[in-house]
Amino acid sequence: MGRQIGVPGAVLAAVLLAAGAAGCSGTAAPGGGDAKASATRTAHPDADPGSKPDSKPAGGDVLPGLVSAAEARTRLAALKVAPVGTMAGYSRDKFTHWAQQGNKCDTREVVLERDGTDVKRDAECRAVSGSWKSLYDGVAVTDAAKMDIDHMVPLAEGWRSGAAGWDAAKRKAFANDLTNPQLLAVTAASNRSKGDQSPDLWQPPDKSSWCQYGRAWTTVKSVYGLTVTEPEKKMLTTMLDTCAS
Repeated sequence: MGRQIGVPGAVLAAVLLAAGAAGCSGTAAPGGGDAKASATRTAHPDADPGSKPDSKPAGGDVLPGLVSAAEARTRLAALKVAPVGTMAGYSRDKFTHWAQQGNKCDTREVVLERDGTDVKRDAECRAVSGSWKSLYDGVAVTDAAKMDIDHMVPLAEGWRSGAAGWDAAKRKAFANDLTNPQLLAVTAASNRSKGDQSPDLWQPPDKSSWCQYGRAWTTVKSVYGLTVTEPEKKMLTTMLDTCAS
């Protein structure tokens, strides 16, 4: 919210007349955009992956930007199937993270606050208290140091399915995407068990998370135009089949 400044009556009237002629706009949410529209926006393949984040995921979901199971099936069918790509030239350093998000907060701290309950931060934006429930294994955590921020589609997996051909800006957007279901706070143990494996090689141990996991993985690959392998596509289909609708 901007500072309020005293304005003489005549000047104020002139300003209001000019504003009326130009039309009105809604109250902007932090970072730009309408607050209500931002909270209900759904990711789309043509959406800008670097756009500003939604405030919170939709009801019932842990991750923001998830499409429905039916839409995920449609997108999965449209993904290009290709063999696993080469890891030649890969480095995590080619995916700049964690990016600064303002107010001394980087992407990690933003996700910790978004995914947690009653999260308190210190003056440097570090989470000092709160509680989290890890989607992958259902474990409840009250120490932020025991949480990792997982890339739903790991950086290495992105590299071998299309990101090797991206420029630095797109890789940075992929590594810090707060709008699509690409980032999630989970236990360090589950994140490190997953590593950079695709769904055919690793699945969350808590099967109740498979619907969201399959929808999220498919959404991200669709948004960024990444390829899938045949085994990966088969397992994603299995995960989407666990959805209620």
